[in-house]
Amino acid sequence: MCRMAAYLGPEITLEDFLLSPPHSLRAQARAPRELRYAQLNADGFGFGWFNTEGQPGAYVNPAPIWSDPNLPSLAHSLYGDLWLGFVRSANNGSHISHANTQPFSDTEILFVHNGFLQDFDTRCRPAISAELAPEIAAAIQGNTDSEYLFALLRHVLSDDPDMALETALAEICARVDDWSEDTTALLNFLVSEGTRLYAVRHAINDPCPSLYYCTDNERFPGAQLIASEPLDSNGIWQPVPEHHILILDPEEPPELIEL
Repeated sequence: MCRMAAYLGPEITLEDFLLSPPHSLRAQARAPRELRYAQLNADGFGFGWFNTEGQPGAYVNPAPIWSDPNLPSLAHSLYGDLWLGFVRSANNGSHISHANTQPFSDTEILFVHNGFLQDFDTRCRPAISAELAPEIAAAIQGNTDSEYLFALLRHVLSDDPDMALETALAEICARVDDWSEDTTALLNFLVSEGTRLYAVRHAINDPCPSLYYCTDNERFPGAQLIASEPLDSNGIWQPVPEHHILILDPEEPPELIEL
């Protein structure tokens, strides 16, 4: 399991989002409060954004977030109005590498997954692989369940370009539910297409991993945030209800959709 966070609002530095809050993702890497199945998130980190043309970009490093000497300078210099962040605790059998470090992206979407699929190699990976279009399967670079879930999301969206992102997220949760049977699947996601934030809090045969959101925070005026654990005590952090999709839009109130 891992920790993740997202920001949507007025332009801020990456430092303000990723490093400065009292319980930032850097702090959660060393001292998570609600992490299950692990004690640290020391197996890599990454952050994602969208450029002025609306295309996603990502920086990933398989080293612990506290060990990257370039990060403080980057974080102080980079500005954005949408950020996704991630610190990793690798599952057994999943290599620590750039290819296995999130966020994942294509030409339109940023994607982060916190959780795991039990018996992934023998049960879910063959099922996902059988679904994928050849060009999407060929783009997979690592061996994580997370990247295969991202590939499945891309496949579902490519099958129906008019499908809403929340509908596609619900569809991949339903497919994993069909494949899981009596095994565990933890399915917390953060996704963005550059305008909105989409969060999923879901699990099969196990309690859902923690996930919170905040829409009124003195540290982040006018912003909306999502995080595995609250980043600070300045706002009212509400848990995303279990088995729900949360949509945050800069022009609309938060929307919750039951899975």
